[in-house]
Amino acid sequence: MNLVDYSQSLWSVVPALLALILAILTRKVIISLSIGIIVGALMLANGHFVDAVAHLKNSVVSLVYTEEGLNANNVNIVLFLILLGILTALLSISGSNQAFANWAQQHIKGKRGAKLMAAGLVFFTFIDDYFHSLAVGAIARPVTDKFKVSRAKLAYILDSTAAPMCVLMPISSWGAYIITLVASLLTTYGITGYSPLGAFMTMSAMNFYAIFSMVTVFAVAYFSINLGSMTRFEQQALNAHSNAENTLSQGRVSSLILPIITLIVATVAMMMYTGYQALAVEGKAFDILGAFENTTVGISLVVGGFSAIAVATLLIATSRQISIADYFKSYLIGTKAMSGAILILCFAWTINGIVGDMQTGKYLSTLVAGNINTAFLPAILFVLGTVMAFSTGTSWGTFGIMLPIAAAMAANAEPSLLLPCLSAVMAGAVCGDHCSPISDTTILSSTGAQCNHMDHVTSQLPYAMTVALASLIGYLVLGFSQSALLAFGVTGVILCVLLFLFKTKKTA
Repeated sequence: MNLVDYSQSLWSVVPALLALILAILTRKVIISLSIGIIVGALMLANGHFVDAVAHLKNSVVSLVYTEEGLNANNVNIVLFLILLGILTALLSISGSNQAFANWAQQHIKGKRGAKLMAAGLVFFTFIDDYFHSLAVGAIARPVTDKFKVSRAKLAYILDSTAAPMCVLMPISSWGAYIITLVASLLTTYGITGYSPLGAFMTMSAMNFYAIFSMVTVFAVAYFSINLGSMTRFEQQALNAHSNAENTLSQGRVSSLILPIITLIVATVAMMMYTGYQALAVEGKAFDILGAFENTTVGISLVVGGFSAIAVATLLIATSRQISIADYFKSYLIGTKAMSGAILILCFAWTINGIVGDMQTGKYLSTLVAGNINTAFLPAILFVLGTVMAFSTGTSWGTFGIMLPIAAAMAANAEPSLLLPCLSAVMAGAVCGDHCSPISDTTILSSTGAQCNHMDHVTSQLPYAMTVALASLIGYLVLGFSQSALLAFGVTGVILCVLLFLFKTKKTA
């Protein structure tokens, strides 16, 4: 079937935009995504119903099986979600979650400490955004629940310390991917003043959105800054748990900590191993950065998940915390708990495929063409990267499309702005992905916090937009002054002013 070419047409944004608007207005994510998918398929088939159905069938099948064989990445991510659901159910039924919450209430000093703990765990789980959102959610949720922190606030903390941290770290799945793209761009334009790693670190220092998203998370956690609907969710949590007290638990704290440590260690070890295998096939020597660049994240997460369940099972068996019937019941409970997230994720993957076929990214990239004052380039590329990632729900796809475009524009117009322009794209991609209801990371953060997905999207948006506005001003300063230090300082000052102006009365 020949698809209609929308690469030069505004119509290319219709399916994604329709799904996003409906999701925000109706709060019915599945229905909204379904409408966007159907409309997109009909547009690609030029209105022919049979062809549209055939294209939809191929799109859905490709989620599991492609021409190259099994779609291992998607299958492994779904399997990891199920494994994490089972692990969470085991920890809950065995009383380990309650035991950890009781321990935390004795050692963590209040609500502020619970939020700072949730945010601070990113320094141990920054290797991958999926892993961070789900693993930290499992660790922090019983503690934040105990201290009356809303699930929406926890989801915000998870989401705002996932991609923003991963994109700044060279030793992460994100960092390795970006370094690979940057290396090819430096070669293309004959730039020898930076190594790929050096260029990445310089770009990270100018990634204002990612840096100040992290800063904002810790400020929100420490000062209890509530923007928009977050005040309502925090008040609801306070009222709902106002009579909560410590309850006795037969579980042990070690029965939660050891499986989680196993999850982290086994996942990192498998990422190193799969990266090593890939390097060996290419005849390259092993190094940590190269391993992360070539790792297979999906299978690493699955191995980590199975290992954690094995350790949890062993601890439960030796301590006889629950019956055999309850043990197997937890498998059903855990799988059922993740079914909603898996369904949303599959629909999000499907509409992302439709958006790719509509060539939405290619159309959006053409919007920067024309005569533009070069000083505006970083700000323009930040906005465009944000719009593209928001529309497509993917940072990585935005990196792949926009980084070469940004490099070409800067190299031809103002070479000194090359790294600032690449930094602006990185920042915009994270910002758009952060805000998008169809982003994998957004979905998994609400899953990790066990928060209603649209509650997470709408309560997080004011924080993201505040940081985005400050970052946009920072990129304007960067473009005109070409001083990263001045732009960084201005961004920080503007962010402080905006948070002071927009914050509502804090709720404990």
